[in-house]
Amino acid sequence: MSTPERTSDEDPLAVTAAMHVAMQWKDVDPAHLAAALAAMEPALKREHRERVLRMNMMREDAQRKHAQELAKRHHVRDLAYLGVGAVVALGMLTAGVLVAPHHWWLSTLLCGPSLLALAKIFVLRRSDDGDMRAVAGAARQSTNAGTPPPPP
Repeated sequence: MSTPERTSDEDPLAVTAAMHVAMQWKDVDPAHLAAALAAMEPALKREHRERVLRMNMMREDAQRKHAQELAKRHHVRDLAYLGVGAVVALGMLTAGVLVAPHHWWLSTLLCGPSLLALAKIFVLRRSDDGDMRAVAGAARQSTNAGTPPPPP
């Protein structure tokens, strides 16, 4: 018997050699057909097992590639947040140093807890109530210290 001819529109996994043999034996009497099917059953089971294993390997490979792409995307995002946090922190420090000789209270606002709170927001992407209370307290103290005392 010859090997089956496959056309381009047929699924190569759907038409196997065992199926081709069964199609050729369709006109044979039932006893011979039962014997042929019994002989083909191990081959069909093996082909099915191979097909299932191949599909599982393809699915695992796709999942692994997806996990790698996701990890790469998260890494790039984390680096971007780190860069933005560094730029904001350096900008606030520079502004605090440049403003310090003229307005020391503004310098304490730029270089105090607000700097740490903003760096925490950009780098760790987290903001706590304690951070905001510290920023508000520092701002209150700086503005109170910057205003002249009331006349007696």
